[in-house]
Amino acid sequence: MSKVLVETRALESGSTAAILTFNAPRANALEPEFLAQITRALDSVAGADAVVLTSSGRNFSSGGDVGAFVRAFEDGTPVDYARQVVPPLQKLVYRLAASDQIVGLAGTGAITGGSAGFLFAADLVVLSPGAFIQPYYAEVGFAPDGGWAALLPLIIGPAHALRLQIANRRIEAREALVLGLAQDIIDPPLETLMGQLNRLDLGAARCAKRLIWTEARLAQLSEGLEAETQAFLARIALPETRDGMGRFLDTLAREKA
Repeated sequence: MSKVLVETRALESGSTAAILTFNAPRANALEPEFLAQITRALDSVAGADAVVLTSSGRNFSSGGDVGAFVRAFEDGTPVDYARQVVPPLQKLVYRLAASDQIVGLAGTGAITGGSAGFLFAADLVVLSPGAFIQPYYAEVGFAPDGGWAALLPLIIGPAHALRLQIANRRIEAREALVLGLAQDIIDPPLETLMGQLNRLDLGAARCAKRLIWTEARLAQLSEGLEAETQAFLARIALPETRDGMGRFLDTLAREKA
């Protein structure tokens, strides 16, 4: 099954926009093959002027698969499994920020854990009214990845970014708009975002992106993402992290019961 559906649309300006629709099981959980398919999909649309990320289900993405991390811990391979997930995610986040393409995200439902990195790295974000962003790192015991430490503080400030993560506070769509994490809230978000791209001078937009994401800022982002990766690998094998993952899964099970 294809976990990333690819569609290319011609824009009124004569430019092209590629739509990547996340279509993976378990709420688009970030597991190795899904991340690999996202990478291959981006490779296949490298010639497009814009790229839009969206999802086919109720949720954009639930982030990392905590159950898979628990199974890896029990097998004695948590670091090996983390190396299959975190570095590929970090490369994707960096790639979107560094891309010469305008990157859009049309989000619904949960945008949680590392999947929020796609939103942080996007240039245009439209959310459905029920969408929300939430870290979960302090609750699960993971170190932040996906740009929660490397990229989010550049958008909303370091103190605010830290407090959100310590408290594991949910950012509803309306607050995301106020914080500058989204530009619009509407259902359905994808067609609104495509309409915005149709009205844009993408050449001017890409020029602005290159001037903002300078080599110095990209180097800072790369360094921050690498620091996240190393911190994640250091924490994933700790007993308290295994305990945190267990409590998190128990809470999910009770909520579903």
